[in-house]
This record gives sequence, C-alpha cells and structure tokens, in this order.
Amino acid sequence: MKEIFYKDLKINPFTLIGDEWMLITAGNQDKYNTMTASWGQMGALWSHGGGSPVVTIYVRPQRYTKEFVDSNKYFTLTFFSKEYKKDLAYLGSHSGRNEDKILKTNLHPIFENDYTYFKEAKLVLICEKVYAQDILEENFINKDIVSEHYQKKDFHTMYIGLIKKVLINEN
Repeated sequence: MKEIFYKDLKINPFTLIGDEWMLITAGNQDKYNTMTASWGQMGALWSHGGGSPVVTIYVRPQRYTKEFVDSNKYFTLTFFSKEYKKDLAYLGSHSGRNEDKILKTNLHPIFENDYTYFKEAKLVLICEKVYAQDILEENFINKDIVSEHYQKKDFHTMYIGLIKKVLINEN
C-alpha cells in the first residue's frame, strides 16, 4: 500500500460509503474487531484554511466493535473492490463476540502500530478518534427518523476521527 496526501484522494463519498460499504476496525494484533458500515461522512473541520480532514462514523451500542472504538485511540476505515462485497456482508451480519469471523472471509488483517486494516483494501483511512457523542432522541427535529431507524431506541454513538494517514492499493 502507498501513502498519499488526503487532498489527492479522488473519491465519491456517497457511493464509497453508502453503496460500496466500509469496514470500521479498531484494536491491534492482541485484540481487534471489525464491522461493516454504510453510514458516515468525510469532510473538513476544526482548522483554519479549509479545516482538518475528518470522518464521522456511527456505531450502535450493541455492536461488539463499539467496545474497541471506545477503548482505542485509533480506528480505521477500509474500503474494498466489489469482489469483497460478500465478505463485507458476512462481517456485517456476524459478531466477533461469537466467532473469529475474519477466518470465514477472504480478508487478511495487517497490524501496524495501534491499528488494524486489511491487505485486500483498495483504500484505508487511519483515523485518530477525537470526539464521541451519543445521538439523543430529544435532539431529533424530524421525529420520523426515530420511528424509522430507532424502533429499539438503540441510538448510535457518533465518532469523529482525524484522518492521520491515507493508504491506497496500487495493484
């Protein structure tokens, strides 16, 4: 994988996150977990001259990965080509609490410093967690969102991550 400057990244975040999905991974070689996600944002925030590059992810309280995002300084967002969609579907529908779900996929973790990503990735964003906030029911202006997406009242925690490194696969 090759590191590039974040402003050199040429992507459409709407299709990359919403259609192609991503893995949110936190932890290291000793213990980590990953989950599939299709909600999130990319943008600029908290800096003069255009802002620092950030991502925003959302994790429900019952997801095992939340424990890892909460207890680690870094998380990664990993994006794949279409050939890995079945693997992402599996990882999004099975819990790492119950099995080593990575073994049932065609993915291979890479451990660097205090974070984990996957060899087969086309794009990796290594993010430092800088903000976390639980989504609160009383803050919804459009209450239809609550009835449509939160019937169980299992509101996501929102995490903002400062993008520290961008890796692309040149293969």
